[in-house]
Amino acid sequence: MPFEPVPEAARAHAEDLGAFVTASPSSYHAAAEVARRAEAAGFTRLTETDAWDLAPGGRYVVVRDGAAIAVVVPPAAGPTTPFTVLGTHTDSPGFKLKPRPTTGGHGWQQAGVEVYGGPLLNSWLDRELELAGRVVTADGSEHLVRTGPFARIPQLAVHLDRSVNDGLALDKQRHTQPVFGLGDVADADVLAALAATADDGAGVDVADVLGYDVVVADTQAPRAFGAGEALWASGRLDNLLSTHAALTALLGADPAELTGIGVLAAFDHEEIGSGSRSGAAGPFLEDVLRRVQAGLGAGEAERQRAFAASWCVSSDVGHAVHPNYPERHDPANHPVAGGGPILKINANQRYATDAHGAARWHAACAAAGVPSQKFVSNNTIPCGSTIGPITATRLGIRVVDVGAAILSMHSARELTAVVDPWYLSRAMGAALLG
Repeated sequence: MPFEPVPEAARAHAEDLGAFVTASPSSYHAAAEVARRAEAAGFTRLTETDAWDLAPGGRYVVVRDGAAIAVVVPPAAGPTTPFTVLGTHTDSPGFKLKPRPTTGGHGWQQAGVEVYGGPLLNSWLDRELELAGRVVTADGSEHLVRTGPFARIPQLAVHLDRSVNDGLALDKQRHTQPVFGLGDVADADVLAALAATADDGAGVDVADVLGYDVVVADTQAPRAFGAGEALWASGRLDNLLSTHAALTALLGADPAELTGIGVLAAFDHEEIGSGSRSGAAGPFLEDVLRRVQAGLGAGEAERQRAFAASWCVSSDVGHAVHPNYPERHDPANHPVAGGGPILKINANQRYATDAHGAARWHAACAAAGVPSQKFVSNNTIPCGSTIGPITATRLGIRVVDVGAAILSMHSARELTAVVDPWYLSRAMGAALLG
């Protein structure tokens, strides 16, 4: 049975998702964009080194490196008010710039990069790429940088490898270093090119740059396409799709209608295990929640009571059934693109969903009027994991793992249905209310 035409509200949501992705070539840009949008909506920006003056009815946002947390406190909130956390991540698999970043030879200038997470390497070939992230100068200040289209990882011509279509094998060191210019290596400086783009082109002196965290990002614009323009292609859907959906839901929530304290927790470093000060395994979320509770007069007993009644919707993209490889999926559970958010279930707790979380999520989807479906892995192909089990373990709150179904996960350019980010955001909005 064919899907209905895409609602205009879903198209508008997808277009705004495209703008969010375009503004967020790195986790640092994504965190900054979360904060920018929150402040534009009336949130107060908090700095961790300052004293916080929090109050019921307030809305706040705080950034730590490439992570951001936004909080909406209902007017009636008190010491035992629980939290509803929408948990996502800001980083995507790809490449990160190495020390001594300018390399090359044979007339080509190249950037030295290291593989970050588990990207589909072949998807990064022959694409116009940019370098983006942050640099830190001698005075300790941080500056966002992005080059725009700057580099390319060129594939070897078929004439020089006649067996390439029988199986492409890329050496992660030798075959993934992008070219960005012509001439001698001595005449190039990747760091100088980045420094010139700092602060929206104002630039900083490259001699002042003492540290950097810079990744490689695809520059092709997100877009709708296909029959009825029902398909959506974009880089970094994993997991900016969820981050944007959660942010949209939180910004659209009426504080007076929330049943708990609404929180967006967009972590960094999920793709490499979440073990950092800005990752889900670090203390960032607990630090913020404790400070919010302190502002509401909570002691240790009240904190524990609030946590016992709290829950987290951990949202990360999941696998739609691939039409060319259906045997790779569970034979009975077939989530499809356009079929609504997926509930992720795993017997070995790679996802944190349990019966109570599942029931609460299905109720949220029903309240939002969106379809829902379930995902479980084929027994012979173990699934990945998410921030969900980490958050449940660290905080002891109930967690349900959900997401939107996509194809080409970990590709430089991923694929979903136009309606699914909108469905996910609407379900998240309902979760904040119930």
